[in-house]
Amino acid sequence: QVLLAESGGGSVQAGGSLTHSCAASEYTRSSECMAWFRQFPGQEREGLASTYRTEGGTFYYIDSMKGRLTMSLDNTKNVIRLQMNSLTPEDTALYFCAAGPWCTLVAAEYNFWGQGTQVTVSA
Repeated sequence: QVLLAESGGGSVQAGGSLTHSCAASEYTRSSECMAWFRQFPGQEREGLASTYRTEGGTFYYIDSMKGRLTMSLDNTKNVIRLQMNSLTPEDTALYFCAAGPWCTLVAAEYNFWGQGTQVTVSA
């Protein structure tokens, strides 16, 4: 069982930036891809960004947020970060990290999930 521990998130004013971190307890083939999702109340989780831990630094972003997101993977291949810029109140949501065998935007494809961190953007 891969455990994902998240930190970061919080409250920020519109136009500001936030960074999330997510640390995986170990590497397994079933957690090769690490990704970020967010969830608005009453909606499905939306995939934002992902990367393969052993691929060497290619990051995949949802088109609607390209230019506002920067994902990174540390040298241990166990920690990912997501920097979000130019935040608006519409970005207010619960943000999750996830891990699974391959990178998709479909939440059901991921086996492991972090606890989620709330992001609140005020106008």
